[in-house]
Amino acid sequence: MSPKAELTGVVARNRKARHTYEILDTYEAGIVLHGSEVKALREAQVQMGEAYATVEDGEAWLHNVHIAQYSNVDLSTRPMIDRKRKLLLHRKEIDALRRRIQTERVTLVPLQIYFKDGRAKIEIAVARGRKAHDKRHAIAERDMARDTDRSLSQRRR
Repeated sequence: MSPKAELTGVVARNRKARHTYEILDTYEAGIVLHGSEVKALREAQVQMGEAYATVEDGEAWLHNVHIAQYSNVDLSTRPMIDRKRKLLLHRKEIDALRRRIQTERVTLVPLQIYFKDGRAKIEIAVARGRKAHDKRHAIAERDMARDTDRSLSQRRR
C-alpha cells in the first residue's frame, strides 16, 4: 500500500457510541463538505457527541455534527455549523441500510471522521441501543479481559 493510500489519521471519534450502542455493522462513507469545513476538519475542530445518520428519500444524511467555522473565511461564505450533511454511499448500501433500519429497529451512528487519500470519510455503524444492564455487563467483561491481560503479562516477566 502506498503512503498516500494509507489512512492519514482520525480527526474525531464518537467515544460514547461504543458504550451506548451495540455495533452490528460498519460502513465507510464520504461526506459532502464546503471548503472551509474541510479546513476546520483538518484542524480537528469537530464534535460528534450527539450525531446520528438517517436515510431520507433515497439519500443518507448526517445530523448534529458540529464543525466549527474556520476563522480565515469571509462571514458571507461560511456554512452553518450544525447543518445536515449528505453522505456518499452506493445505492445498494443506502437501500440495504433503509431496509435494515425499518425492519430491525436499529439506528445509524457515526463512529469516527478521518481523511483517506485526501478526502474526508466517516465510519458509520448500524447499531442497537443498549440497556443499562447491558452497559454494566459490557464494562464487567472489559474489566475482566483487562485483568487477565495484566496477569498474563506479569507471568511473562
